Amino acid sequence: MLVIDEAQKIVNIGLTLKILYDTFPHIKYLVTGSSSFELNEKVSEPLTGRNWRYLLSPISVGELAKLHTPHEIDESLEDLLLYGSYPEIFRYTNVSEKIQYLKQIEDEYLYRDALAVGSIKHSEKIHSLLRLLAFQIGSPVSYAELATQLGMAQETVKSYIDILEKCFVIFRLGGYKKNLRTEVTRQPKIYFIDLGIRNSIIGQFQTLRDRNDVGSLWENFLITERMKKNQYDNVYRGSYFWRVYTGGEIDYIEDYDGTPHPYEFKWTEKKSAIIHSWQKMYALPITQVSRSNFHQFVI
Repeated sequence: MLVIDEAQKIVNIGLTLKILYDTFPHIKYLVTGSSSFELNEKVSEPLTGRNWRYLLSPISVGELAKLHTPHEIDESLEDLLLYGSYPEIFRYTNVSEKIQYLKQIEDEYLYRDALAVGSIKHSEKIHSLLRLLAFQIGSPVSYAELATQLGMAQETVKSYIDILEKCFVIFRLGGYKKNLRTEVTRQPKIYFIDLGIRNSIIGQFQTLRDRNDVGSLWENFLITERMKKNQYDNVYRGSYFWRVYTGGEIDYIEDYDGTPHPYEFKWTEKKSAIIHSWQKMYALPITQVSRSNFHQFVI
């Protein structure tokens, strides 16, 4: 096997790999790069039909479950919500070291891919956009409102969000729809791939008992962990949220086998209120996911 790291820095890397593969087909090539967006752009076309891409997400709860008991995972839950699950973060036991590590990622790496593509010249706008998005996780996002707050064109905001998504900083969740007249679908929800980065961007690492955004953190955590689980299990399902103009809303829906499967996320054990608009339209039960049963949802 031939391993090539930081491959995006090599001139004509895509063509070079194509020649190597065609000349020495018995050799396997492992190609990595810290700039995933740039690497993908350079190798996709020359290596069509010759490559297999792997998405390496932050450490999942499912992976932790192979080394830790359910009780130990429950004990580490607050750390996962505060500091995220990049592999390096697990090396540190000191809070100040964890925060310093996340700040280093934010300052040195987070914006590099975004600044390397498109017409983005300064990181200030990207940082301001991410701060606004960090305070809106779990809520539908208005591109027009973001554009007004940032003093930017709406299309520019959309392009920045698209770049940040391709750089694996954030991801969008669209609205589930069957009845276009009553279901709200135009505004997506935006979540962070890693909550440690989200908390670093807004500079908030208080304990959960001192925060007012625990519900949003829990929602972001469960959705990202569910997506990791589905990815590793090779399960392909549509992922959405659901909302109607009259105010009814469901946190997360997976669509498969021709049927929507709804989930409500609760940090506390308080039972979710009955969402009459959902029952009227779909007559399907809603599964509540809380700390008492989240293992079944993400492992």
